[in-house]
Amino acid sequence: MESGCWHVEKRVGLKSDSFRKDNENVLETGCLSIVVLGASGDLAKKKTFPALFNLFRQGFLQPDEVHIFGYARTKISDDELRNRIRGYLINDKNASPEHVEKLSKFLELIKYVSGSYDSEEGFRLLDKEISEHELSKNSVEGTSRRLFYLALPPSVYPSVCKMIRNFSMNKSDLGGWTRIVVEKPFGKDLESAEQLSTQIGELFEEPQIYRIDHYLGKELVQNLLVLRFANRFFLPLWNRDNIDNVQIVFREDFGTDGRGGYFDEYGIIRDIIQNHLLQVFCLVAMEKPVSLKPEYIRDEKVKVLQSVLPIKDEEVVLGQYEGYTDDPTVPDQSNTPTFATVVLRIHNERWEGVPFVLKAGKALNSRKAEIRVQFKDVPGDIFKCKKQGRNEFVIRLQPSEAMYMKLTVKQPGLEMSTAQSELDLSYGQRYQGVTIPEAYERLILDTIRGDQQHFVRRDELKAAWEIFTPLLHRIDDGKMKPLPYQPGSRGPAEADKLLAKAGYVQTHGYIWIPPTL
Repeated sequence: MESGCWHVEKRVGLKSDSFRKDNENVLETGCLSIVVLGASGDLAKKKTFPALFNLFRQGFLQPDEVHIFGYARTKISDDELRNRIRGYLINDKNASPEHVEKLSKFLELIKYVSGSYDSEEGFRLLDKEISEHELSKNSVEGTSRRLFYLALPPSVYPSVCKMIRNFSMNKSDLGGWTRIVVEKPFGKDLESAEQLSTQIGELFEEPQIYRIDHYLGKELVQNLLVLRFANRFFLPLWNRDNIDNVQIVFREDFGTDGRGGYFDEYGIIRDIIQNHLLQVFCLVAMEKPVSLKPEYIRDEKVKVLQSVLPIKDEEVVLGQYEGYTDDPTVPDQSNTPTFATVVLRIHNERWEGVPFVLKAGKALNSRKAEIRVQFKDVPGDIFKCKKQGRNEFVIRLQPSEAMYMKLTVKQPGLEMSTAQSELDLSYGQRYQGVTIPEAYERLILDTIRGDQQHFVRRDELKAAWEIFTPLLHRIDDGKMKPLPYQPGSRGPAEADKLLAKAGYVQTHGYIWIPPTL
């Protein structure tokens, strides 16, 4: 057999997406071409290329089979693109000789093609460059693998997908594939999301489409299924009989930071809650799937979304930080919320009556993302320790990844006095020397492997928009107004009142301190 990129012996499940077969012996063949569309933009430079470099550095992308193509309207050379992204791939902390050598080899794999996003000429040129790479690696026509990463605004998805479909696809189905990765936001409401899905769906089969939500690639989010379904002591507790309320929180300590024009078009609910937090919500609330096959997991997520009751206005608090409209790209009378607390309620046997509080905001007093599961009070409390607070299971997604259980213990000493403490698994301490991969690394690798478990399916996207579209339309129509709040605060005071009304009991005097090494 000739050397190069035609590997007919790998059996890692990279099956054709056009008509995925049940036969597990379908072989992975052909070169891998990764195309980053929007290669000169911020997302590509800050997230996509660094993720690809880390996969290359760890051996998941082999130099003898992979080639990376950047595509954008900017007219620059290969070397200019390499120089633009170099600073995002290396710094003083990681500039070891080994790292520098790896970087040099990685940059050699990158080629740049300039063209517009609705240009037949540009995509024909792109296809020509990809085909030449495949030919140079002795790849049999139809066996190549082509991954197109759309680091682009959703407005150009339809035209780009049409160009890919017509001019840059893998030529036939001989074990190769073509896959498309699209970034959020997937539309602005149910109608626009369905329109976008229909336009892309007319061009590609659903198994070829990977709707990326980077929150699903985070280490602690990935751990949720293991925690829930591999630990006996959680199984009987994870229901309405024991859990009083659940919070899923995303807080940033900075404002829009130059993205005011973009952000004002979407707002905090579309930007964070409807996608990131709702994905986490699904994993917290779903039933155990039949197995870990991606479709079984995604089936259970859809069932949860379809069980959510309509959102009540009295269970929503919106906020806008003072100074938001000072941004020249933001309209003076903007009604866009920069903060929102929304209570979701699930109408099923496991969760009836348990409020799920989704909260997100900018310009707050801290930066963190976490899941907080609060249990009910102990019945017949003989220690009279209710004032210390309830048991809580907290999963800290970022920063300082950790999970800890807040529980009541006896204080050391001769008195029978109680206090809140914790059982703590802090990743920085427990897994010293282990690098937690970036979410984009994991998700791009999943795309290459053909694993859609951590990607959003079309019916899941539709069910998510069905929950939030009525609320978003009321906000867009000015029927609901955000309350002002001071930058650096907890947000509007009304949000804490809503939280208390939903049943959350705050633990006064207790602060979790990440353990130090």
